[in-house]
Amino acid sequence: MSPRDSQRSKVYAAEQFVRTMFDRAAEHHNRVVDFFGTSLTLPPEAKFGSREDVQRYVDDVLALPGVRARWPDAGPLNVRGRRGERAAHYELTDAGAVIAVPDASARWALRELVVLHEIAHHLCDAEPPHGPEFVATFCELAATVMGPEVGHVLRVVYAKEGVR
Repeated sequence: MSPRDSQRSKVYAAEQFVRTMFDRAAEHHNRVVDFFGTSLTLPPEAKFGSREDVQRYVDDVLALPGVRARWPDAGPLNVRGRRGERAAHYELTDAGAVIAVPDASARWALRELVVLHEIAHHLCDAEPPHGPEFVATFCELAATVMGPEVGHVLRVVYAKEGVR
């Protein structure tokens, strides 16, 4: 029996807040944000046009020297399309590890922060799925791939949401 994923909703709420920060920075063409009294420059966030674009990105992330050094046992990760627009998810099947992403009409899912969240599930198989080990993995992965500012923003917003 798996432990209850008790902080899942808090994790999702924190990540929605962070995605909104990135969206507003992009809308205003100004990556400098006031983040709890500190001026911080957010990096641009990749957006994807198709499942194939997401697959290329996933392959590139898993091939990064910093990612390979930190998570040397990470195997390949495939990306498949999925019906519906409400969720992206990670699954481990008999055929291997898979990220399922909605099609191009669900623009919210075809973005770097969502895809990195799913890659973090691949790198951290701890239970519960959104527990402290996952949160630490996602923060570290985001910092490695997007920059230390993103890891910092995630850690602070998770803490404000009560995520451990």
